[in-house]
Amino acid sequence: MRLQQQHWAPRTGWSLAPGASAIDADLVLVFGSPAALRDASWREEVTRAYPGATLTGCSTAGEILDTRVLDDGVTCTAIDLERSYIRVHATEVGSATDSAAAGRELARQLTAGDLRHVLVLSDGLHVNGSALVSGLTGGLPDGVTVTGGLSADGDRFEETLVLLDERLAPRLVVAVGFYGADLVIGCGSLGGWDPFGPERLITHSRDNVLFELDGRSALSLYQMYLGEHAAGLPATALFFPLSIRASTLERPVVRTVLAVDPQDGSMTFAGDVPQGAYAQLMRANFDRLIDGAAGAARTSHAPLTATDAQLALLISCVGRKLVLAQRIEEEVEAVRDVLGPAPILAGFYSYGELGAADGTVGCDLHNQTMTLTTIRENIV
Repeated sequence: MRLQQQHWAPRTGWSLAPGASAIDADLVLVFGSPAALRDASWREEVTRAYPGATLTGCSTAGEILDTRVLDDGVTCTAIDLERSYIRVHATEVGSATDSAAAGRELARQLTAGDLRHVLVLSDGLHVNGSALVSGLTGGLPDGVTVTGGLSADGDRFEETLVLLDERLAPRLVVAVGFYGADLVIGCGSLGGWDPFGPERLITHSRDNVLFELDGRSALSLYQMYLGEHAAGLPATALFFPLSIRASTLERPVVRTVLAVDPQDGSMTFAGDVPQGAYAQLMRANFDRLIDGAAGAARTSHAPLTATDAQLALLISCVGRKLVLAQRIEEEVEAVRDVLGPAPILAGFYSYGELGAADGTVGCDLHNQTMTLTTIRENIV
């Protein structure tokens, strides 16, 4: 596997001209702010530099390039696979209720005997991430790992975009299938938030829309905890995600808010909040957030045993970025400390992360985590 990275900013242009010693890439992963992605000038140069490559990516709440966290530009990571190959498919979602069907359709398009991994880049506002994952994983062969993220729009929550070649649009889900026996994939996802306050019963919900906790309006409960910050909802709810536990036997998952409706007192989350489950508010612990990033890196690196990853894809939540603020690069540096100097680091800040918390084949929607995918192509 050969890799090459570039960064483009509206004012300064390219950090390195894409045409300079360009590799024969199969895939170019593109992450950037919505405004920067809409600028056609960077795309023209990347298309010329990598004429045979598929371009895919999404809008973000910040881009990860090595150990830097950048804003308002575009990062490009070109990937040239030597003994493996990719296939890329996309589907549209009209609304959140289409999410499971979208996942099933992508699984149908991607399934082949040597499929090893699926990377998913999805609209971040109109997709129910839990249902998307359920549909996708239910249709894939055993042993295929799935990771990815929901596109973002900074802390604005207005419109998110997904890119596939000349197409840049909301309501789009792209899945990249990685194929070949020489691929070694590792996955990990960890948070670092502390629960506080009582655990509450979800007494009224529908899919990813939460109406009541303990018979009380979910929105009024959040407004009580946020106080003067309630006027900034839904963005300010990122500081207080919700831990969801379906039973004492299940690992809790974290959910973050995408939208609020003052008319009916409801809150829309990135994934399911099942009625009858238990929910508990959470708040940030700075050191544990950074430790969580390092823990995710260790889990993702485990399948590679003594070898180094060549590429590490980091997808972290916009809520972590807002909380860590000036310390945000510390979580990326913690990943570098674990993985060492060898792998290229690339990624973005999202509205939701897809992956297995313990590095197994299973996949869940997570919020407020650092989720890693490490990739190596073994060459004989």
